[in-house]
Amino acid sequence: MLVRLMYASRAVPTLDQDELHNILRQSKHNNPQHGITGLLCYSSGIFIQALEGGRSAVSRLYGRIAADPRHGELILLNYEEIGERRFAGWAMGQVNMGRLNPALLLKYSATATLDPYSVSGKASMALFDELVATASVMC
Repeated sequence: MLVRLMYASRAVPTLDQDELHNILRQSKHNNPQHGITGLLCYSSGIFIQALEGGRSAVSRLYGRIAADPRHGELILLNYEEIGERRFAGWAMGQVNMGRLNPALLLKYSATATLDPYSVSGKASMALFDELVATASVMC
């Protein structure tokens, strides 16, 4: 059974670009062997990530993320059983924040700031869908 999980967390203040690249590199290496695909967005110290795959594999990965000291204030935005993947093309895609149109953020939020703590999980997932549709995702 396939599931999709979306969460948000705040990065520890010491997280830098090198560490972010390490996270992405590890994900791209490890996720395929566990059948996990997904998309990561990182902006101003906030992670939003969607993970797709088998229920057991996604649950185990979420447990590892919850125990990772680089993440704080972890919140589950959405968890659902799915019939097909939305992010099948990426072992772990990354949102290119340089291509993000602030008007797109205003479509789903009161401000043009990426803040998953102030919007619903449904709104966050809709934002991810639009980011994919507007080619704002890097491999």
